[in-house]
Amino acid sequence: MRVSGSMNQRFVVSRRRTGFGDCLWSLAAAWSYAKRTNRTLAIDWRGSCYLDQPFVNAFSVFFEPIQDIAGVRVICDDQINKFSFPGPFFPRWWNKPSIDSIFRPDEQIFRERDELRQLFERQGDCDANTVVCDACLMWGCDEDAERQIFRSVRPRSEIQRRIDAIYRDQFAGHSIIGVHVRHGNGEDIMGHTPYWADPEFALQQVCMAIHKAKESPHPKPVKVLLCTDSAQVLERLTAAFPDLVTIPKHFLTQQAGPLHSPALGVDGGVSALVEMYLLARCDTVIRFPPTSAFTRYARLFVPRIFEFDLDDPSRITVIEELPGDLELRESLNLVDRSR
Repeated sequence: MRVSGSMNQRFVVSRRRTGFGDCLWSLAAAWSYAKRTNRTLAIDWRGSCYLDQPFVNAFSVFFEPIQDIAGVRVICDDQINKFSFPGPFFPRWWNKPSIDSIFRPDEQIFRERDELRQLFERQGDCDANTVVCDACLMWGCDEDAERQIFRSVRPRSEIQRRIDAIYRDQFAGHSIIGVHVRHGNGEDIMGHTPYWADPEFALQQVCMAIHKAKESPHPKPVKVLLCTDSAQVLERLTAAFPDLVTIPKHFLTQQAGPLHSPALGVDGGVSALVEMYLLARCDTVIRFPPTSAFTRYARLFVPRIFEFDLDDPSRITVIEELPGDLELRESLNLVDRSR
């Protein structure tokens, strides 16, 4: 972080290089703090896992430019490369000279995550001119803040057109069951690990959930959308349910790691957004595991959710409630009649 002479301005910087679910959820926490403390929000997604260009801000590649979110000024494009944020900084680690802050070990990132969450929970402010949020801040804000981000942040128009076209061509006139299976494909899946302790049983659980979801009452004929990061999962589930709808995309080779990888380039990020936003337009969503941030958007807006219990991954929990934002849900399902 470079120090600027603009000491009268104060900032919150949301720095993430991870999958879009984590990026957007953590952005909601940073926005909430910026709103409460009257700061400018800078969205810094350089070094994104979806790009092989380290100085390109991934936000401007995948989302429409935005200057304001509910009264909070926003900086979100490549001008971030030239911008100097004023010190002092919070967490304190960011006050180091740039040459000393190149290497940041995992334990430091986890320490900062805890410091930021404590700061947010206190509901107050701090003396730092710039608060740097460079850690996973899931659960760092309330659901209203998350919904505000999803109302305000929109995919680029060409990505949105693709989402709308797939919805119109594949799902119009149907009740949609969305199935998201986060496998990892060789990645260290951390909090998701208990759900894959027995891979064969895990896939049987998903199949059972699909059967249960299809047996639930639906006002229209049912179609099932499958979104997964594993070609193996795709093969197994389409064999069990030949009528599954999938969105064509490139997979990495077996055990090669997650789909959010620079190896797939921009196309990998676009595919992720297409599936994330289609899942949010479903009538029912099956989340396996529910610890995946990728389906957080769907969890907030889809009226019926099938989840696997956090304390007992073999147990299915059905959550039925009205969408948190009926107006947004209605707008998501409108097809542009001008086409």
